[in-house]
Amino acid sequence: MVNLGLSRVDDAVAAKHPGLGEYAACQSGAFMKGIVTLVTGTGTALGLQMFVQRKLKYPFQWNVLVAVVAGSLASYGVTRVETKKCSDLWLFLETGKLPPDMGADQRT
Repeated sequence: MVNLGLSRVDDAVAAKHPGLGEYAACQSGAFMKGIVTLVTGTGTALGLQMFVQRKLKYPFQWNVLVAVVAGSLASYGVTRVETKKCSDLWLFLETGKLPPDMGADQRT
């Protein structure tokens, strides 16, 4: 049995997909980067707003709301990019081929 976080994968699946461990490690790293970005982005946005609040007077609750939204958006962006890298890694590990490069004009 291979332990992938909360779930276990039996040896037959692990043998069929030898890159499963690398993919799981990549996904774990992507989620950790997202969490770190959420915390640091929210803290940074809150600090910047407190600095700006010296000039513009508005309630503190708006600082927190805007900071959490900004941190969440930054976290989403980082997690999305890192997860895409993990998906590309999985395709490479399974097929031996890199996914086709999508230029800026080909994205949907």
